[in-house]
Amino acid sequence: MDRRNFMTAAGSAGLAAVPLAAAPANAIFELRWFRLRNGSQVARTTDFLSRHYLPAARRVGLGPMGFFNAVIADQAPFVLALTSYPNLQAVLDTADKIDADKEFRKGFEEYNSMSELSYIRMETALLRAFDVQKSLVPPPARKAPRIFEMRTYESNNARAGKTKVRMFNEGEAQIFRRLGMQPVFFGESIAGRHLPNLTYMLSFDSLADREKKWDAFRSDPEWVKMRSIPEYADALIVSNITTAILRGLPFSDIR
Repeated sequence: MDRRNFMTAAGSAGLAAVPLAAAPANAIFELRWFRLRNGSQVARTTDFLSRHYLPAARRVGLGPMGFFNAVIADQAPFVLALTSYPNLQAVLDTADKIDADKEFRKGFEEYNSMSELSYIRMETALLRAFDVQKSLVPPPARKAPRIFEMRTYESNNARAGKTKVRMFNEGEAQIFRRLGMQPVFFGESIAGRHLPNLTYMLSFDSLADREKKWDAFRSDPEWVKMRSIPEYADALIVSNITTAILRGLPFSDIR
């Protein structure tokens, strides 16, 4: 895999035709999973991301960025990188700029040497931010570690997926905020696996704090009223839910 492919593994050829002037106001999020097998791969990947990729990304103006590992999640161990772009064209432009960064290229060559496998595979998804929250919103800084919950909702068809997005835009996201569940992002996938789907991330002080706030959400009168609307029935608009409990790595901007 060459350096450009490392940055644009999501299939960027089709994105190049998007004119900058037509870029949406909603941010584009990239979720990139580094699927790993053992502690050696975890160490190599976190070292590469912290010492080479993150500094290069900051030099071209990206940030804040999130880097997470699994607390409770399928297919662990992995490292998940969360990046926000102002538009689709910026995904390609940023890849070119980082590829031209000499310091990054040194680290890239070392990480991708043939002497030792650095990861099993990479997986990438691109998402468009919801209208209710058009950009990445990191939680307030704090000394104590927090946890993050990332949930992906799959739908049987595009109409059902759009209905679930509308549900968030018209009230569900606001209930999260009111109850202190601190949304980091909401995004509808535009490239990736198992489409159509959407993904969002919430932050909590701890696992106990998460349980307390989800209990409050499930009994919240506004939520009870919203979920009783026939067109918002889960059976009609959600076919599968995947949940991962994550923790920000020490070098992550979001932690």
